[in-house]
Amino acid sequence: MAARSHGLALANAPGVLSDDAIRVRDDRVITRALRVLERRASIPGQSLGDVSTCEAFFRLRLGGETREHFEVAFLDSQHRLIAVERLFSGSVDGAEVRPRVVIQRALALNAVSVLMAHNHPSGYSEPSAADRAVTARLKSALQLVDVRLLDHFVVTATQAVSMAARGWV
Repeated sequence: MAARSHGLALANAPGVLSDDAIRVRDDRVITRALRVLERRASIPGQSLGDVSTCEAFFRLRLGGETREHFEVAFLDSQHRLIAVERLFSGSVDGAEVRPRVVIQRALALNAVSVLMAHNHPSGYSEPSAADRAVTARLKSALQLVDVRLLDHFVVTATQAVSMAARGWV
């Protein structure tokens, strides 16, 4: 019994945190770190030239969302970020994407190319047939105005899938 109360006294001693308190503190630190990383990755002029950077960029932006969102990163001729915008939001299992809106923003920002991403709140990162169809439709529409679709990412909190890496862009 003495050992047990000694353990309780230690757990409740000033300066000693419980497991729950440590978890809460760590979650706050992680949340702050993610905000810093997202802010840095979103700086106009940042180069988004490789797949792993793009995957991390969009996972930070979209991975923890509980509803589906569709974002577009607008790039210059050197693949530097002009702007990134959340253009569409939906429910837990879909968001309606309008090519007209993507084209309007690309032209307004004078973008040469774009990267697209959307999240799957379910945690399943495999692109659906609908994902592949909207990618083909957007690629065709963007080509009409000389804007190149570089990639479309499907992201979850833990993974990102590049459709270009699979030959679907």
